[in-house]
Amino acid sequence: MALRRVLILGATGSIGQSALDIIRRHPDRLAVVGLTAGRNVEALSAAAREFNPSWVAIADPSAEDELRQKLKGFRGNIASGIDGICDCARHCGADICISAIVGGAGLEPTLAAIAAGQDIALANKEILVAGGEIVLRALAASGRRLLPVDSEHWAIFQCLQNRGTAQVRRIILTASGGPFRGKKNEEIGNATRSAALNHPVWKMGDKISIDSATLANKALEVIEAHWLFDLPYDKIKVLVHPQSVVHGLVEFEDGTMLAQMSIPDMRIPIQGALAWPEQWHAPAPHLDLTRLDALTFEPPDLAAFPLLELGIQAGRRGGTAPCLFSAANEEAVRMFLAGEISFADIARAVRSALANTPISEVVDMAMLRQTAAAGREHVRSRKWSS
Repeated sequence: MALRRVLILGATGSIGQSALDIIRRHPDRLAVVGLTAGRNVEALSAAAREFNPSWVAIADPSAEDELRQKLKGFRGNIASGIDGICDCARHCGADICISAIVGGAGLEPTLAAIAAGQDIALANKEILVAGGEIVLRALAASGRRLLPVDSEHWAIFQCLQNRGTAQVRRIILTASGGPFRGKKNEEIGNATRSAALNHPVWKMGDKISIDSATLANKALEVIEAHWLFDLPYDKIKVLVHPQSVVHGLVEFEDGTMLAQMSIPDMRIPIQGALAWPEQWHAPAPHLDLTRLDALTFEPPDLAAFPLLELGIQAGRRGGTAPCLFSAANEEAVRMFLAGEISFADIARAVRSALANTPISEVVDMAMLRQTAAAGREHVRSRKWSS
């Protein structure tokens, strides 16, 4: 395999840091040419000094001067703001882009990377949720590949290799159930920030941890799977699997089923996407079946976790509804993390945004930006707690 040049959009988050760990392990196969971050100057500058990319960009324009100070002597390009991040994506010369910017902010830089002729290793599910039609059109025009980095979608991708979907009865995405599995809505409605962030299996950023606690994350994954695998929503199911060993299953029409299993470590799907179609030595311990207890599966509790069904309904509705769901949820999670609303208010706010904001067909990026802004404003402008 020739040396593959890598752009990491969101290099200082959990996915970005795991990707850098993979690249350290394979210096003869992978090279960093572009790094971006939101506002973490310290971590971004440290990564830039270590990997010496040709481009570095930070989303917060007010942090650019500090970044330049920390990178005195750096010979690459330094930029800031959304335009700077898009310029990094366009001009860094990457072969593959790891798209890991949190939320809807990752859509435009990812489209810029596609336009520049890069394959996309997608770790940001909101990109397909909000702009699936636009992203797939751009990929078709560029001839580039879309490789999933989510552990669940990577599992389905592996199970489907060299198989079409015509004989697929359904795919099953597994969910750990998060920190509130087994609890009723009245028990978790006033959950604290620390309790909601205390995921029992995965170590993730704050936003995705809250999404896992509400199961909004699984709704986003169902919509993402619809676009990734060109499957109708009736063929995409969710089961709670607290051991997080089986990451995804494909059931075929003949009654057989394939499952992908591994320890829960995000470096496995990240390396899989960077190496594909090759398979490299595992970046994490191998799964030891003799040390496993029982593997259990159960249906999700839609009453306790209403965002799962709300998100899937938005996906079925189509048009700008998934974008609206994603943006409203993103704003509600931000407000919860800031202590402005309760845990139960997240679902209340998203439900209200979906019921009271116009839905239309997706025409262009301007329409998606307008929809996202309307959803966020709806959530911000109302009092949710009773």
